[in-house]
Amino acid sequence: MVDANVSTSAETAEQLLEELLRATQEASPAELPVALDHYTEAMNMGHAVVFLIDLRQRLLMPLEEGEPRLELDHSLAGFAYRTDSVRIEEEGTGGLTVWLPLLNGAERLGVLQLRMASLDGLRLWRCRTLASLLAMVITAKRTYIDTFAQRTRTRSMQLPTEMLRAFLPPRSIGTGQVVSTAVVEPAYELGGDAFDHSFTEDILHATILDAMGHDLASGLTTSVAMAGSRNARRTGADLAALVTTVDEALAKWLPDQFCTGVFLQLHMPSGTLRWSNCGHPTPLVIRRQRLLDKELERPAEPPLGLPARLSDAPRQIHETTLEPGDRVLLYTDGVVESRDEGGEQFGLERFADHIIRSTAAGQNAPEVLRLLIHAILDHRHSELSDDATILMIEWHPPGP
Repeated sequence: MVDANVSTSAETAEQLLEELLRATQEASPAELPVALDHYTEAMNMGHAVVFLIDLRQRLLMPLEEGEPRLELDHSLAGFAYRTDSVRIEEEGTGGLTVWLPLLNGAERLGVLQLRMASLDGLRLWRCRTLASLLAMVITAKRTYIDTFAQRTRTRSMQLPTEMLRAFLPPRSIGTGQVVSTAVVEPAYELGGDAFDHSFTEDILHATILDAMGHDLASGLTTSVAMAGSRNARRTGADLAALVTTVDEALAKWLPDQFCTGVFLQLHMPSGTLRWSNCGHPTPLVIRRQRLLDKELERPAEPPLGLPARLSDAPRQIHETTLEPGDRVLLYTDGVVESRDEGGEQFGLERFADHIIRSTAAGQNAPEVLRLLIHAILDHRHSELSDDATILMIEWHPPGP
């Protein structure tokens, strides 16, 4: 027989959760923290504050006015974000502060802070559920609520970057078989670099693009290339037809512009990898903590938008099979060509070494790239001479 108090408690919790869902659907940005606090106080979870990660992944920015920013690398909140784990600390007054990562699949949005008097297993489970719910709410609402964008910026953004960022997908996506994650810098002065990734059925699609120049025209070139790719993908085109669509779109609408790029498709159940490289640096493979830099090297082809002028030959589609645990790295030349004050390039070996060492240390895929892009920025004292974009795919199929 079910205890009456437990039954009532569960029923009340369900009613409060239903109220929270309705309130978050109707709330304005200013009302969202109020609705959240109403729920957490009624559930004896105390005061709640949402912190969102800034564009450069260095700060946790409070959604609520009056709360301080938190440094990602020097706070317990940052540790919860970096490790995708719950962190608990005791307050001087005897209460507890609980930090929970806000995760929407593989994407890391920030952290949730809850201050409460005590914590047990049931309450912790409810805290985790609340964090998962909030991550989905924020993901859904940020497409039309600019407050989220405002909170994650520390300074103004250039117009070409604003246009290009409107096309970018979430930084990380994933399933139980694969994670695709990307970083791009400079965050506020991006020129012609971009990435894209998505799923159709059992295929992961990934793209990296680098347009000529560093102005509005280069951002427009990348945007047209990305739109052409998505249009072809969503009509069911195969990889060869997809690349042809992008070539034709650029040749028709921007005949004086071109860009390089890699288009890739991974069949997640089998690990079959198909790709087309259009004048871009060769993707890398890291297998069992070793760099296989020539694994995906094939004869060079012209950049996107130029084939009709340079060659009548069709685009080549290449194929190979990954091994479980493989990491595929797509990158733009600004990554390895970044130079320090003495003129030394960051280089391919240092690039791969950062990936290998961070992975060996147990860092998750998005954290590996966050650490890497910060290492590249530190190499240049945060002043990049060119855009630097990295996309990493990590394939880990379930065991037999």
